[in-house]
Amino acid sequence: MRRNVVAFLLLLIFALTVLVAPTTNTSDGHKVSLEKQSLKKSFQTWKTIRLGTGLYTAGDFRKALANKGFVIGHWSDDAIEKPAFAASISREKKEVELVKVTAAELGFKTGATRGDIYGRAIQLGLKLSPAEVGAQLRLQYPDQPHGEWLLIAMEPIEDSSGGLGVAEVGHGGHGGPGLWLCGDNSSSNYVWPGFVNWIFVRSQDPVD
Repeated sequence: MRRNVVAFLLLLIFALTVLVAPTTNTSDGHKVSLEKQSLKKSFQTWKTIRLGTGLYTAGDFRKALANKGFVIGHWSDDAIEKPAFAASISREKKEVELVKVTAAELGFKTGATRGDIYGRAIQLGLKLSPAEVGAQLRLQYPDQPHGEWLLIAMEPIEDSSGGLGVAEVGHGGHGGPGLWLCGDNSSSNYVWPGFVNWIFVRSQDPVD
């Protein structure tokens, strides 16, 4: 009898723990256990790049990209002229550890809005990328596999036509031949597929 009572109490405690577990709501109505999220906090560094490389103006970036034969899309060519991009350029030499992660790996199997993707990643300890990361990643990733496209998880920049976009680094495929620095739609209500790769920052450290 006593064993049955103990077993019942243990089951009751477990059930209450599940019911009161901290949750967070996403804009699509999903509730996600923060306890489960904490299990995903350990992200591996995908690639380390350098900022503060001596490129300080739109002209500097255009010249560096052209010299290496990279293709600059219309959005990127426009965005690097904007104050938001200029403000992101590091004057200090830094090594930046980048993480490549999909919305599905963040828990959104069927996709999510940019806001939900960013919010979940930040909850899990990642940081948004400075806008400069897109151009620097393009310059420092000449061996990108064909068909790979990476969205930079950054604050969107408004282009001259009034549209919001984020930088995208890719090789061939839908962008056409070549190694690209371009941009993609970043409206707040657009739902990104779960398989799309996003580039977040894990850490930034000054270097000599």
